Amino acid sequence: MIGERKRTFESMRVVGEIAHPEIKITIFHWNNRYLIKLEAGPFEQTFKIEEYNISSEDDIKEILNESFLQQAIERFSDMAKSLQEATLRL
Repeated sequence: MIGERKRTFESMRVVGEIAHPEIKITIFHWNNRYLIKLEAGPFEQTFKIEEYNISSEDDIKEILNESFLQQAIERFSDMAKSLQEATLRL
């Protein structure tokens, strides 16, 4: 169509998964960003990191240290509590 701009999107690719006993961790690369997706039950958290902010994909493993993951697990607990409280108000 006239006036329509073509958009080119880089397809999202899975860089890898990191084993963890409590949460599922998946790393993606998409549109010059790395996405760290954490999942626990029905909840998920996604962190986006610009490609130029890290020197290699190995830096992502450094970001996902025990402190970072413990905070995420606590956040999942808070998310579950918030949802439970909200559904009790129905």
